[in-house]
Amino acid sequence: MSDTFLAPLTLGTAGHIDHGKTALIRALTGVDTDRLPEERERGISIELGYAPLTLPGGRRLSVVDVPGHERFVRTMVAGATGIDLYLMTIAADDGVMPQTREHAAVLAALGVTAGVVAVTKADLADPARALQEAAELLSGAEAVAVSARSGDGLDALAAALARAAEGLPGRAGRDGALVLHVDRAFTIRGAGTVVTGTLWSGSAGRGDAVELLPSGRAARVRGVQVHDASTERAQAGQRVALNLAGVAVDEVARGDVVVAAADVGARRAPGAHPADARTVSDTFLARPVVSHRLDVALEWVSAEARPAGGARVAVHHGTREVAARLAELGGRYAQLRLERPLMARAGDRVVIRSLAPPDTLGGGVVLDPAPRRHGPSRALLARLARIERGDPEPGPEPEAAPEPARAPAPPEPLSAAALAIEEELRAAGAEPPLDAELEAPAELAALRDAGRAVRLGPAMHIHAGALDAVRERVVALIEAEGEITLARLRDELGTSRKYAQALLERFDAERLTLRRGEARVLRRRHT
Repeated sequence: MSDTFLAPLTLGTAGHIDHGKTALIRALTGVDTDRLPEERERGISIELGYAPLTLPGGRRLSVVDVPGHERFVRTMVAGATGIDLYLMTIAADDGVMPQTREHAAVLAALGVTAGVVAVTKADLADPARALQEAAELLSGAEAVAVSARSGDGLDALAAALARAAEGLPGRAGRDGALVLHVDRAFTIRGAGTVVTGTLWSGSAGRGDAVELLPSGRAARVRGVQVHDASTERAQAGQRVALNLAGVAVDEVARGDVVVAAADVGARRAPGAHPADARTVSDTFLARPVVSHRLDVALEWVSAEARPAGGARVAVHHGTREVAARLAELGGRYAQLRLERPLMARAGDRVVIRSLAPPDTLGGGVVLDPAPRRHGPSRALLARLARIERGDPEPGPEPEAAPEPARAPAPPEPLSAAALAIEEELRAAGAEPPLDAELEAPAELAALRDAGRAVRLGPAMHIHAGALDAVRERVVALIEAEGEITLARLRDELGTSRKYAQALLERFDAERLTLRRGEARVLRRRHT
């Protein structure tokens, strides 16, 4: 067999909670990926787990075991990015469940099409129904009935994984920029800062000069490990731990990206369009761009899942999740205007989820990782279609020609009807009417686009100024009292439980607050 065939790959688990992902990985590898005491006490996975797996024929996989609970889907997405193939678990006694379907949607959004379905707990129930449901959900995947407890079917499952991996070339050995999306950062006594992640491209070796994005902090690789074994150089497609010198542990966090150090002159500023970002096929060679905008081609789980233009959504890329406004450009194309930066390349995949209630809506591919802020135009749609096809660009993009300085165009004026609705929302303050009572979907959409109205739950909008005022009071109360409860906010605003709950859920979705039992605290995050 050739070295290319034996190139390492990353396998990601998927499936509903309690469908036996962790037990199955333990049976296949001998490694218990639930390392936290809380995980072992509760019997559920909370964080990502890792293990090595050698397949029949010698192909080596790095396994990323993900949580199955609906509360941890964002952790699942962080683990699934960068994987080459999947292992979906479906319990024989349950069949396909809600998180089975959502995890399948995430895999589709990430473009991960190769994989195997394990129908687990085949010793407890007849697997026939689950095998049929697996064939309907993931028609291209081989399905194998197994029992982690008895060991039945494990050899057949390993053989099926080997067949699924056989057609995958792997990423090791190809020229390309070092890109590692960090999913853990911690310290080891005597070693210092360690970061882990899946090596998307390039290689990482002892002594390499690297840079952390988005901060731009410089560091040096002091040591490299692959599954707890030291190595001089790790290749793409592997789970990697890097011991970094020159950076403190509180200067790096999940969602950051480790890249090869580059000269300042080689870094791309937003709005520039060098050749390495021109085609999707060049993604492996490119260095990620720190950007607040992405031009993307998207596919939705269903027509009903497609959000309205101007909607605020969650964008998952690599191990980072940020909120963004969705600006439609026409057809499948859109611009994501991000509230925090992402580090992306042309060809990278993104997953789009709703903020509240959280649900996977779809996903797609990055076409331009640092575009100008623009709306739809024929020239732009032609350019994006050309990038998606992988055609080289004939020259500067149509919008890149220098123009004489001019005053910015005034915003599109709001209609009298929209202004009337705005005044109604402003007067309502923290107790806005239901959308159905307003009977003004077009006006509400215009107010959202203008930044004057914000969706508060699925059937209600609040004036942006009123939401800002409540947000300030919530922050002040938590800073003064340490936390806030629904009852406390209800009493503070003199409103009903319905409105207090909708407001707190909005702040949870914004990642301003974090729920702990019946109370909320401020969420503190590294950025």
